Amino acid sequence: MKINLQNESTMKTKQAKIGYSWTFFFFGWFTPLLRGDWKWFLITFIVTLILAYTTMGFGAGVAQIVFAYFYNKLYIKDLLENGYTPADEFTDKAIKGAGL
Repeated sequence: MKINLQNESTMKTKQAKIGYSWTFFFFGWFTPLLRGDWKWFLITFIVTLILAYTTMGFGAGVAQIVFAYFYNKLYIKDLLENGYTPADEFTDKAIKGAGL
């Protein structure tokens, strides 16, 4: 389900999805890179790199699957902490329903 978040000071609106991140599952750390989410790009890149190195590549796939479960929630949480607010009533209810 897609939600709309708006930053009142910059008047920027961002769309995000709640639930499993299929984009992270297929594209891994490229997802936060393309969204401009530098914090989670660095975290996921370093974790993936370490696991790939220590497990001859197998750990990178496992990390990608695990991060896909949590990434959208982490992304929305960071947006909310950086001044974004729900743009409509549906988004507000969806965020509260997701426990954010």
